[in-house]
Amino acid sequence: MNPNQATNNRNSTSKEHGMTARTPRAEPQPSTKFQEIVAGGSQVIARRTFFKATLGILGGVGLARHMPFAAYAAAAASSATRRPNIIFILTDDQGYGDLSCHGNPILKTPKIDTLYAESTRFTDFQVSPVCSPTRCALMTGRFEFRSGVHDTRGPGQNMSLKATTVAQVLKSAGYSTGLFGKWHLGEEKEYQPWQRGFDESLSFLSGMIAEGMPGNNKDKTDCILLRNGEKEKTDGWCTDVFFGEAIKWMGKVKGDGPFFAYIPTSSPHAPVKSPPEYSKPYMDKVPGSNNREMPDYYGEIANIDENVGKLMEQLKAWKIQDNTMLVFMSDNGAPDKGKNDISPVKSFNAGMKGHKGTVDEGGTRVPSFWYWPGVFSGGKNVGKLAAHIDVFPTFAEIAGAKAPQGLELDGRSLLPLLKDPDAAWPDRFICVHKSGSGAKEKGDGFAVRNDRFRMVGNGALFDVKADRGQTKNIISEHKGVATEMRAAYDQWWDSVRPGLGETTAAASEEKPDKNAKQKKKQGQQGQSLDKLIETEQAAAANP
Repeated sequence: MNPNQATNNRNSTSKEHGMTARTPRAEPQPSTKFQEIVAGGSQVIARRTFFKATLGILGGVGLARHMPFAAYAAAAASSATRRPNIIFILTDDQGYGDLSCHGNPILKTPKIDTLYAESTRFTDFQVSPVCSPTRCALMTGRFEFRSGVHDTRGPGQNMSLKATTVAQVLKSAGYSTGLFGKWHLGEEKEYQPWQRGFDESLSFLSGMIAEGMPGNNKDKTDCILLRNGEKEKTDGWCTDVFFGEAIKWMGKVKGDGPFFAYIPTSSPHAPVKSPPEYSKPYMDKVPGSNNREMPDYYGEIANIDENVGKLMEQLKAWKIQDNTMLVFMSDNGAPDKGKNDISPVKSFNAGMKGHKGTVDEGGTRVPSFWYWPGVFSGGKNVGKLAAHIDVFPTFAEIAGAKAPQGLELDGRSLLPLLKDPDAAWPDRFICVHKSGSGAKEKGDGFAVRNDRFRMVGNGALFDVKADRGQTKNIISEHKGVATEMRAAYDQWWDSVRPGLGETTAAASEEKPDKNAKQKKKQGQQGQSLDKLIETEQAAAANP
């Protein structure tokens, strides 16, 4: 069955406590085609050969781009014998530095610190600069532009109905699937999560829980949410509700086979307003803070921390922690919009430059912890470059999922690194791009990463392994690297641009704005690198 069709074949249901109750189902058997792929038939390519053959080679470094999904099926054979439950926690606007285990001197996150200590951690995990684009890449394993997502509002947040989601793929492999929290990939009925592979969803659809649903307030308490498309009034603080409903659902379906629980919180995204008992410990603790915004921000994260602890204890009480993989990460960097207050990135940003909405390290580098007792080593760091596009193929391989016909991914399975942080991992280029108006035109707000370098626009290159703060522009000393990265961006743009559709194409032809001259200059890809550097440096000196 094509996973896109799976969402239309609903299980027998009854209403119990406002939740869809599901009848137990037998484990599905892989299709004959899938068995042939796993057995090593002619369609299978060895992993190393596959990487070499399918990654665009630019100076020995591959450009992350389309990979046939079937390539992951061969490796899935070893994982399919022990298919874990998968819990994916995605926090909203929590920066890399917003954890005590990452060195924050004020914030205390003891439960997440314990998770950190027992997990394999990716220390260079890259996402998109803002919410919807990251969520789309996570759901599809493809750069968000391919699925039409280029904004956080309006049609630009709608994930193409042609896109295949990881929930659909896991569901077709026999997983129960549930979402509890923020969706932000389309508000119209056909785009909602219960139409995109989730058996159960209790969610809000927009970027902020306080908007888009009449009756919701900035206190994020007693919110009206959508359960499978129908309005439902909830009782309590939103993060408590999301975790509580997820735990209730997991308890109901855990006897039916493996489950996939996606918990994308609304915290600590604006409007920032935590329950007083969580913000109180941070009052007068943030230097330069003169109101409640930073204490509330840290309070919201403290509440997430408490809920993570409750979830971990529940897994142990059910005695399923050893057969459950839990992933914790955030969707982008911390914000820099404190009103009359110090912002999260000014409070502590782990030495990085940039914040949410930028294409600097601080905008796109996030925590990424992977916990599976007895399978992944606790306390291990993986320093190699990984990204949001890698989550889909990793989940699919671990689940032993069958390959939808013709599906191509941009990401790689992270399983080799999760099993051995020192495993061979061919370098590649990962491109990130601004959203909203920044998605309208080539060259307007982009960055290119490989394992060591970050190129920001056409005129700046940084060794981010040694300089996370991007304090020293070394493009003049590494012109060859800059040339390769610019070529990689050109190739990437040409491949993803068609996915943005006619609406964005028309927008790119609107009348020039005050930055049109700069945008035109950035798009002049035919210039020599020396001339381009000279132009960029002159522009920086005379803003």
